[in-house]
Amino acid sequence: MEDPSINKRQPGLSGEDRFHKIFDYSNDAIFFVDLMQRKILDVNSKACSMLGYSQDELLAMPISAIHPRGMLPKMMAFSESVMQCGHGWTNELTCLTKSGKDLLSEISASVVDITGRTCMVAMIRDITERKQAEEALRTSENRLSQILASAMDAIVTFDQEGQIHLFNAAAEKIFRTSAPEVIGKSLEPFLSQAFYRFLRENITALDSPSPHPYLWIPEGFTAIRSNEEAFPVEASLSHVAVKGQKLHTLILRDINERKKTEEELRKVRLANLYLQEEIKVEYNFGEIIGKSDAINKVLENVAMVADTDALVLVTGETGTGKELIARAVHHLSKRKERTLIKVNCTTFPTGLIESELFGHEKGAFTGAIARKVGRFELADRGTLFLDEIGDLPLELQPKLLRVLQEGEFERVGSSETLKANVRVIAATNRNLKKLVNEGRFRADLYYRLYVFPLTLPPLRERKEDIPLLTQYFLDKYAKQMDRQIERIGQETMKRLFAYAWPGNIRELGHVIERAVILCKSSILEIDEERLPPSLLNEKEVKACKSLESVERQHIINTLHARHWVIEGPKGAAKVLNLHPNTLRSKMQKLGIRRDSHDIS
Repeated sequence: MEDPSINKRQPGLSGEDRFHKIFDYSNDAIFFVDLMQRKILDVNSKACSMLGYSQDELLAMPISAIHPRGMLPKMMAFSESVMQCGHGWTNELTCLTKSGKDLLSEISASVVDITGRTCMVAMIRDITERKQAEEALRTSENRLSQILASAMDAIVTFDQEGQIHLFNAAAEKIFRTSAPEVIGKSLEPFLSQAFYRFLRENITALDSPSPHPYLWIPEGFTAIRSNEEAFPVEASLSHVAVKGQKLHTLILRDINERKKTEEELRKVRLANLYLQEEIKVEYNFGEIIGKSDAINKVLENVAMVADTDALVLVTGETGTGKELIARAVHHLSKRKERTLIKVNCTTFPTGLIESELFGHEKGAFTGAIARKVGRFELADRGTLFLDEIGDLPLELQPKLLRVLQEGEFERVGSSETLKANVRVIAATNRNLKKLVNEGRFRADLYYRLYVFPLTLPPLRERKEDIPLLTQYFLDKYAKQMDRQIERIGQETMKRLFAYAWPGNIRELGHVIERAVILCKSSILEIDEERLPPSLLNEKEVKACKSLESVERQHIINTLHARHWVIEGPKGAAKVLNLHPNTLRSKMQKLGIRRDSHDIS
């Protein structure tokens, strides 16, 4: 049985009535036009509402009145075409509303005979909104095209079989090939086997319903350029259905540049951390103190060499301030805005000093769990201070010579040659020439280091600076310990002048520090009962004690005073102004062991 709601021809409704029903309720504007007289014979209600005229107004107007004046030639050409062919279609004519607004129109017309008159039935549809939608779509497509073209990441769309459908400009640049050469071809040659296999395995998972219809692919895979060069990537994978076809979009980023940038940032962070640690270190004095001829001559030489990039070799006994001179050279140089990096060649075991200087790759040796940036890399465009250069292992000296001459080196465990623009300042308290004669130091390295030697005078040769230095240390330690000490006793100053100072300025600083701790008045006094052993037996020290034995005894005394605690704010290394590893190295070198010296 038929559904009564279905529109059926109603009994008794004539053909003319049916025509008028269609005519009046059409969604398109319908015009009956006498082609000979160019006159409108009839219009439906849609024509009136679309153009804003009443039916009587339209019937009184020529057909040309509903088109802008500029449209007349096109309108006449369209009418002639319809008369010749019997029908026609156009979307190039614009209709004009009563308010003067142009309507983009689509016109379908046919020639009919009505009671012996040749007429044209024109059905006019307002396509303004459709045109606007089409224009918006074109704009959107252009915008999308521009986005794809300007994207920094490679965007590749491919189908279920792996054939490429889209290849943007960034993909062309990254893979070093053009889109026309790869469209329609397989994606597989552009990915490593592991990467392509990973994509194929995960495409099926993406096709299934999921709250996350995309996949993030972190670094760990590689892609392959057209020249077969592999490069590390990170990517994302998503899918879309276009006209029933499943397509997948791979957005891929070459992270080579990012890794280089991260490496540079890591170097900067390491340099900053290193600098912060250096700032925390208490040096013997914050400025070069003295007005003796001996120290003035050194400072004149510092001023002359600082502005060059010449290699400087600072020599002098222990405690004369070699590192301070190195810092003065750096801060007066063109490299002062960069970091001064320091390496003490006695601090690290023989097997690790090479890694410390040149860095190492992950897995280069047992314990190398990550890549390490060496001090030469950190000091690039800055200054590297190599302290205790005389203690550099003989097997490492050729590598140091190479980097000094050519600026080239390799990390431990790597064959990649790196370059560094580094100004080197070396220092030693040892007789390098004697070491060369003994076969413990290379002659070619010695002559390479000996470009501009600066020899620091021992304190016994610049005794006129003792009052200035003593006052400096007194002010420094009194302030640290919140002591009110106004001056130095005369007898104390005489004793300080009379002593030979085998430990030089460093030893003077330790003596004054100890005296400030023990001082109970406003005058600093150092009497024989409270003097350290090195001053109690001054004549004996002058006569027979070597510099090494004095240093050894001073370290033992300090260790006893600090209960053999090496590290920390109350440790012996803090008192001696040494790095804990440096102190341990000196203890090993001087044969100092707690079990043989701590009898308590």
